[in-house]
Amino acid sequence: MSLLTASVFIFILIALSAIVSSSELALASARKIKLQVMAKEGEVRALDVLAMQEQPGSFITVVQVALNAVAILAGVIGESAVSPYLEHLFGNETAASVVSFIVVTSVFVLFADLMPKRLAMSNSEAIAVKMVRPMIFLIFIFKPIIWVFDGAANSLFKLMGVSTIRQDEMTSEDIYAVMDAGAEAGVIKRQEHHLIENIFEMQERTVTSVMNPREHIVYFDTTTSTEEVVSVMIKQPHNKFLVCKDDDLEHTVGYVESRTFLAAVLEQQEVCLLDNALIKPALYVPNTLSLFEVLETFKSTGADFAVIVNEYALVVGVITLKDVMSIVMGELVTLEEQPIVQRTDNSWLIDGMTPIEDVIRALGIVNLPHSQNYETISGFMMYMLRKIPKKTDTIEYANYRFEILATQHLKINQLLVTKLDDDA
Repeated sequence: MSLLTASVFIFILIALSAIVSSSELALASARKIKLQVMAKEGEVRALDVLAMQEQPGSFITVVQVALNAVAILAGVIGESAVSPYLEHLFGNETAASVVSFIVVTSVFVLFADLMPKRLAMSNSEAIAVKMVRPMIFLIFIFKPIIWVFDGAANSLFKLMGVSTIRQDEMTSEDIYAVMDAGAEAGVIKRQEHHLIENIFEMQERTVTSVMNPREHIVYFDTTTSTEEVVSVMIKQPHNKFLVCKDDDLEHTVGYVESRTFLAAVLEQQEVCLLDNALIKPALYVPNTLSLFEVLETFKSTGADFAVIVNEYALVVGVITLKDVMSIVMGELVTLEEQPIVQRTDNSWLIDGMTPIEDVIRALGIVNLPHSQNYETISGFMMYMLRKIPKKTDTIEYANYRFEILATQHLKINQLLVTKLDDDA
């Protein structure tokens, strides 16, 4: 075989190997979500790629058979056609064989493997949809060989108890990683990134992290006079107020809307807190529900206000639809005083009732120890101090100093959090 003929054959083998190599990587690494989008846009070949990814055994067998056959054939041609010329040049058969092997192998590694695979990595979906039909044809041609090797491989995997089914389930961690990458690339805006994070947090945050706690609930006894009710409604910014018997939250009869009550007073109607036309039944939810579950409850019942009770049927707080949505929207819609105020680059003033998730996000801490045992930064301080906290109590964690600035009736009102120097 002449050198020209051998070169042509090697060129053809390199091209064939390049096509198979790029197809292998493209079909294996094509993203499922991107392929599904392409299929919805009318690219039917994307469905073939998805089907091949679910059952990759035949495809992998064809690729390995083709690549090994091409590599062996290229070695034979290189040895028989190129070595004689190199032997004449070097005058040594061993040296000619070694140089021939190095040259042919280097050309194959560069042009038949490295470059095609790098190209396939950067254009995996586009190459996958173009090459899936030729690969299906090759699978059909080599069906007998595939049946032998694929069957043997499946039998061995089954014997070893190893599953070869591709798992493409998307987890919340995967979505977080995609969002972070999109934010870094500028595809997702900062506000959009924050909004999506908040939505996922709704699955993990319990209702107690954002409720209006029992001690802050403004309520009326059924015997409260109209004048007193009007006075409280004018002073308090709430839209709904619980109504109880015997001045006891555990004997709640419902709630009254300030708008309805004040409108009746302005129209000089006879009103009292026992009037069924004014009192609406309250929705009760357990304190173990997540914010997402509370939102679903609001949606199914049509309510926007709920009373939160614990396992002992004691009222621990109330929550509104606005409270839930404020967690979703964050600072995009929150107009009231912020619970976390950054004073300097390295210090923050934090309200004691601030949810621990908000503190973690603001400070950039990965996590706080045993966070399942508390909901707020006050709970964190109490857990770490192992006592009832008092003013000036301080702890240090994750290179931050947490100092209590103000307390009231065993409750932490405000903390100062300071970032310590790295070498401190």
